[in-house]
Amino acid sequence: MASKLQQLQSKACQATQFIAKHGTSYHKQLLEQNRHYIQEPPTIEKCNLLAKQLFYTRLASIPGRYEAFWKELDYTKNLWKNRQELKVEDAGIAALFGLECFAWFCAGEIVGRGFTFTGYFV
Repeated sequence: MASKLQQLQSKACQATQFIAKHGTSYHKQLLEQNRHYIQEPPTIEKCNLLAKQLFYTRLASIPGRYEAFWKELDYTKNLWKNRQELKVEDAGIAALFGLECFAWFCAGEIVGRGFTFTGYFV
């Protein structure tokens, strides 16, 4: 176990050195590639304005999302009513979706407990 910890520390040290050496050039390259997304001048006021625009744009998208939710729910109800005609592919997709929802629930529970599996803080 100690050797695994030593290997992990070594890999972390190598990663830190790599980031320290190449991080600024990667940052500059990333900014240069995405220059068209950057608002000029980059001031606090501009950032506050963009944050408000994002918030209210997302707020304005709620009715469309609400409609899409009800359409999806109606589609699901229709599938359930006609479940005799349900194909194996549709059932498989539904099962995978349910499994994914359950997995995200379990992950949320684990994160909520502070990444402990027993529920007790050690």
